[in-house]
Formats: sequence, C-alpha cells, structure tokens
Amino acid sequence: MTARHHPSDETLMAHAAGTLPAGPRLVVAIHLDGCRRCRDTVGDFEAVGGALLDASEPAAMSAGAFDALLARIDAADGAVEATDAALPRAAREAPTTPEGVALPARLARHDVGRWRRLGPVLSWSRVGVAGAPEANVVLLRIPAAGAAPRHGHTGREFTQVLVGGFSDGRDAYVAGDFDEADEHVDHRPVVDADGECVCIAAVEGRLRIHGIGRLLQPFIGL
Repeated sequence: MTARHHPSDETLMAHAAGTLPAGPRLVVAIHLDGCRRCRDTVGDFEAVGGALLDASEPAAMSAGAFDALLARIDAADGAVEATDAALPRAAREAPTTPEGVALPARLARHDVGRWRRLGPVLSWSRVGVAGAPEANVVLLRIPAAGAAPRHGHTGREFTQVLVGGFSDGRDAYVAGDFDEADEHVDHRPVVDADGECVCIAAVEGRLRIHGIGRLLQPFIGL
C-alpha cells in the first residue's frame, strides 16, 4: 500500500544531514525502507549537500587531524560491535508480534522488549536503540476500535504505522503512513474497527496525557 502521509521535508533534510536524534532517525529510517518517494527525496538532499560541500572553500587541516578522525571512526565502529554483541540473540533477530506479523527487520539490531499491558486496551514494548540509551522509542499495539489516551506533546512525536490504521481527528493513517506531531497537536488516536493497529513511535520531550490516562504515564515513561 502506498503511503499518503510522509515525514516533512525538514525532517527528511535533517535525516540526510545526519542531524536527527537517534530515536526519530530510527523511525524515519523504517519509513524510508518502505517508501521510494522519501528515499528519492533524501537522495536529492544528499546530492545538494554534496554539491555545496564541493563548492565551498577548502580549509587547512591541523597536523594529525586525519589520524584523529580515523581513530574516532575505529572507536565508533568498536562501540557499535560491542553494543550488538551485548544484545540478547533474540534482540538481534527480526521480532514478531504474537500473531506472527513481522516487525521491521531494521529492529533486529536493537533491543526490543516484550509486550506489556497498560490499561484495558494498550500494549507497549520498549525499543532500546543500540548506542543511544537516551532515545525514547516504543512499539504500541491497540485492538480494533480501541483508543489511545488523549494527549498533547512538549516536544516532537514521530510515528510510523506498521499494521492496521487509526484516525485522530486530523486525518486517517494506515500501514506505511508516517505522522509528525508537536506541541501544537492535541489528539486521541482511535484504531479502525476492522483490525488492530501496531505503530512504532519516537518521542522527544514528554507527552501531556489528559484525564485518568495520565496515571499510566509513569509506567510507560513517555
């Protein structure tokens, strides 16, 4: 199914420039894996960045700068290998939902926790992003016709729909779609009646959960 909702140009540009934080970068990368349109856009941004770099005046490097750069690259590669080796074997393989729906293979090198129940309809799983313990990424699973608590945001929220679909008063989203929300968005996602919905979301800042749902916030850490 072709996605109707995509990351903003600003987000894709930041991804191309390598300036997105680790959590949003993972969620955007999962969208890119299934969206040729956005991959092409990122490629265009990378080409523009390369052209600007080629056109810029060269700057003199200090003595030993190149050796220092190689040392930093070697150290970063070693850190990634150590992180991957420390993960449990199951976390390095593509996880699945209990129903056998395959989650993105890109999650295989990250530490995906078990499903946990939160309230009558919401299940969640913490995604430990390799090399970025500060990243706040979760898988969310809600049954048909279920709803997430109404909430606002203190920062940005990046959501990729993996299975099913939902509506939140702004629009409708289905598998493959990407949603960005910020401090100006207050919404209550309601899952479509024809099946459950599974999403992956990266959150910057905290959610502002309204009503009794805010009592659940300490348990999910968003």
